[in-house]
Amino acid sequence: MVNIVPKIRPVSDLKNSFGEISALVKEDSTPVFLTKNGHGEMVLMSMETYSGLIGRLEIELKLTEAEIEAERTDVRYSHDEVMSRMRKRLQGVSNV
Repeated sequence: MVNIVPKIRPVSDLKNSFGEISALVKEDSTPVFLTKNGHGEMVLMSMETYSGLIGRLEIELKLTEAEIEAERTDVRYSHDEVMSRMRKRLQGVSNV
């Protein structure tokens, strides 16, 4: 889980203290906010944190799409129907 307390550093620290910043983002899964002239410039995070963030965003997008689709149609599927369809799709993918 990402630490809530932000780590804020000047962008010049990328050049001067890269190893320290790299350790911060990897060890604590803590994003580091970089500033330039006192203003936010960019955010650095580990690949693991980034992948988790993107994964959660993709799930949220899919859930939103499903909610919109559910509002558009009265078609509903049982758990068994969904699981059967998913197994068939997964078998098709593994046979490729």
